[in-house]
Amino acid sequence: MAINPKTPGVHHINFRCLNLDETKKFYRDVIGFPIVLENDELFAFPAGNVIVVFKKADNKASFDPFTVGTDHVAFTCESEEELNRIAKGLSAANVENTGVKMDPLLQKKYVAFKDPDRIQLEFYMQ
Repeated sequence: MAINPKTPGVHHINFRCLNLDETKKFYRDVIGFPIVLENDELFAFPAGNVIVVFKKADNKASFDPFTVGTDHVAFTCESEEELNRIAKGLSAANVENTGVKMDPLLQKKYVAFKDPDRIQLEFYMQ
């Protein structure tokens, strides 16, 4: 029998990173997310109603989207103008990215890029 939880959505997502300071600088200084919680072991920022948390990894393994686990995370983008602004900002910050592309399956535009641990991220049209 299914549990059928009554939940309004995701509370937080937790990731591991190799270099906490480098990862925090990327999300705060390059992407521009405001850090709302931090200590020696973690930092967190809001993405809409979800809190994204990063903690330092205990091992040196790098992210691989083709193994079991997270493939990528897509943040919602509300306008094509904003999506274009984000793509230009990523390029200006020397962050390799796809530029604005069309998802052939859902027919929505997005820009994809990777963080310092090679975790794939997207800003994706709502």
